[in-house]
Amino acid sequence: MPDSSPAPSAADIGTDEEPEQDIAQSPIPGLAAAVRVQELNKTYRPSGKTPAKRALIDVSLEVPRGCLFGLLGPNGAGKSTLINILAGLVIKSSGHAEIWGHDIERQPREARAAIGVVPQELNIDPFFTPRQLLELQAGLYGVPPKERKTMGILGALGLADKAEAYARSLSGGMRRRLMVAKAMVRNPPVLVLDEPTAGVDIELRQQLWQQVRALNARGTTVLLTTHYLEEAEELCDRIAIINHGRVIADDTTSNLLAQLDSKDLTIVVDRALSEVPPSLTEFNVTLSAPNSLLVHYSVNDSPVAKILDALSTAGLTVIDLRTEETDLEDIFLQLTRAPADAD
Repeated sequence: MPDSSPAPSAADIGTDEEPEQDIAQSPIPGLAAAVRVQELNKTYRPSGKTPAKRALIDVSLEVPRGCLFGLLGPNGAGKSTLINILAGLVIKSSGHAEIWGHDIERQPREARAAIGVVPQELNIDPFFTPRQLLELQAGLYGVPPKERKTMGILGALGLADKAEAYARSLSGGMRRRLMVAKAMVRNPPVLVLDEPTAGVDIELRQQLWQQVRALNARGTTVLLTTHYLEEAEELCDRIAIINHGRVIADDTTSNLLAQLDSKDLTIVVDRALSEVPPSLTEFNVTLSAPNSLLVHYSVNDSPVAKILDALSTAGLTVIDLRTEETDLEDIFLQLTRAPADAD
């Protein structure tokens, strides 16, 4: 959850040497939001037969300091455009954006020093070792040798024992973690993970999230984009949903899940049925299998006791009961299927 503690110093990543603080890590009095975006717009100019496209429309959101923040949306919703603007790869059309209190336009060097981006694509030289890759990355960003924390970063991400192995020999999950390590060489207080588990199997995905949770627990603010909604639901403190270039939801995960007041109740009975018993017709009941009834109901109505009485009236014995509550996928589909507002 968000806190007001300073972002982790390089010493927190596994070394004893105390480095000088760099621009990105210097604590800013009263800083509550690691990322702040206000009325941000991006319109791509027409090209040939391609018309102008409004990729972002009046986007405003805040990523609390120390938060694990989820940014969700369908393909083409504007997520990548927003991330690329924050990373300095795309120029905004209008609006305001800050990273760690630094304006991306007036203080581009400081803003870019405060953010590390892990792209979806793996861009790792297979003939370098993890240690060499991190040393090279640190050199490219001008980190002095005495301030580099290469082995500490590899250790924090569970790669210390692979420091001298060629990158081509690493598993898919290890390569993903190595991408995170590359983004951490400058010890940025804000880490952006863009679809980091795409194409990764379940076991490797869980390993990666374990490492991400550990980084977040040390104080790194994490901004995550993913199409795996169950991941966002489990990991994120707060979630924003963007669609057609607009933010259509921005709240804590628990508050978003509370928006749909509905449950599904599956009832398995002792014999096969050809239709829903007459005593249950007043409820929203369907026959999902010969001996299984599906009841969709509002939590506030709490009709379970009445449903069980109706089953008893029909002479049915309940073998099993299962309830399924609203999940993030329900919320996501409800919000993104709504018609887009006219511009």
